[in-house]
Amino acid sequence: MKTIFLDHVRSKLALHELRGGDGQPLLILHGLGEQSPSAVPISLEQWVGPVFALDFTGHGQSSVPLAGGYTCEALMSDADAVLAELGPLTLMGYGLGGYVGLLLFGSRPKEINGLIIADGPGLDGGGDKPTSPQLLHVKATDLNGSTPDPWALAELASDVRPRDYAADHVRQIETLAGLDVAIVVGSLGRPAWLSEIMTSPVVTDGDVGVGLSTFSRS
Repeated sequence: MKTIFLDHVRSKLALHELRGGDGQPLLILHGLGEQSPSAVPISLEQWVGPVFALDFTGHGQSSVPLAGGYTCEALMSDADAVLAELGPLTLMGYGLGGYVGLLLFGSRPKEINGLIIADGPGLDGGGDKPTSPQLLHVKATDLNGSTPDPWALAELASDVRPRDYAADHVRQIETLAGLDVAIVVGSLGRPAWLSEIMTSPVVTDGDVGVGLSTFSRS
């Protein structure tokens, strides 16, 4: 596995090349509290091009910011930095990574070839409606600079994901991506934001293998 570090805002992002080769890259976005795999997962071996994996800020080998401040949009910015480095690619998102992948796809619909969403930590977030205000607390003894950052776990597990916000991103994809099938959902979990986007004609059910074969032909 080859790792390069990208300077992004005030962070250093660890981008792992799990397999080289020609063709369109596949970028793995991991779940909340996880990190990139050290090798291409068996479920993704059929992908014919190179395979990369990103450690989000506060995860894996990427840097840890002071005092938190994590949002899904900030993680989307992490993935956008990789897109700028690699060029057009396909996204494989697990849990939180699936939601971050949706935000990136909706923001860069002409540069993403497709998104596969699979189960993983952080798929639900904090639901689709605001709850009573709460003050998040992390023990000072837990803040030792290691990953996963406790602030990331606390803040990203409670982020609100409105249905209409997710739907807006899918409408961008429908209008601008030019794909008959843009998102393949292979997760068993169906939080509100994911159920909402399933009504789009460019979103379909299917396992990871279906997603890989669909987007390798695109």
